[in-house]
Amino acid sequence: MPKKKSALPFEDALAELEQLVNRLEQGDVSLEESLRSFERGVSLTRTCQQALQEAEQKVQILLEKNGTQSLEPFTDEPSAKRIS
Repeated sequence: MPKKKSALPFEDALAELEQLVNRLEQGDVSLEESLRSFERGVSLTRTCQQALQEAEQKVQILLEKNGTQSLEPFTDEPSAKRIS
């Protein structure tokens, strides 16, 4: 059975999340609206994380099929530890 796909594409979820953050950073929304926006933001973040994890799994599978198994974790943070 195929996995259930997210109803919202990654790019759309990320764009909506950015809009929510911008609106919350302005600080001119009510407490109730802030809470609703925060809850929606958490949901969007989970959607984005799941999409990224699935993409990473696909890349790993493709690399393994091609006989390349020397993966290194990608990071743009200089203080991140590398996994051996």
